[in-house]
Amino acid sequence: MSRFDKKLAAGEGVVGTFSHLGGPAVAECLSLSGLDYVIIDTEHGPFLDESTGEMIRAIELHSAEAFVRVRDSSRAAVLHALDLGARGIIVPDVQSVEEARRLVEYAKYYPLGARGFAFSRSAEYGFLPELKQIGDYFTATNQRTILMPQCETAGALEHIEEIAALDGIDGIFVGPYDLSVALGAPAQFATPRFAEALSRVIAACRASGKLAFIYANTMPEARAYFAQGYQGAAIGTDTAFLVKAIQGMLQT
Repeated sequence: MSRFDKKLAAGEGVVGTFSHLGGPAVAECLSLSGLDYVIIDTEHGPFLDESTGEMIRAIELHSAEAFVRVRDSSRAAVLHALDLGARGIIVPDVQSVEEARRLVEYAKYYPLGARGFAFSRSAEYGFLPELKQIGDYFTATNQRTILMPQCETAGALEHIEEIAALDGIDGIFVGPYDLSVALGAPAQFATPRFAEALSRVIAACRASGKLAFIYANTMPEARAYFAQGYQGAAIGTDTAFLVKAIQGMLQT
């Protein structure tokens, strides 16, 4: 078990960040830092598939798990990230239960879904010993692959209980900024309506035995989310950490 899995199994919160800087050296340094997971952000970052694959390989050299926030909910975006070897994917802008069902179809092998099979990196280019029993390989891969739609739209929040309950959905990742926009109060995180939305996501995930992850700006903010019941927090971005570290150095 990786540190990520051990901490979740022990009921501890896992901490990651979003990578926007790009490049395998950056990805490797993030994995060396003590983070539990790193999210390669292909929604807002400048990454194409080839550079995403290099970053996944670099993250795997050390202690973190490699996640990809895919650019959209298309089959190609989901399949490419998983074939490149991502441990899990985070899917932005999910609007409906039907869209979440399609994500399961794209991300999970038979019998949960209809993920296309190929001798890709995730299968060690066809030389993975487990491939001798393809059914067992499908089962193990389905269990290991973490599929998390984002709750950041009015449609996702309205149907969060149904989405979280879908077989093949492994968790929900809350995007607080876009969710606050969907609630009509951009970046206002202290409103009762926003607090109710966060509690609703936790309740939906608990009821279905799924993971609840969220973006946080700081570690104290992440700890507060853990206390509420979230199991994972992605804190900030590598770009922000770089700027803040240099600013802090210049002020000493």
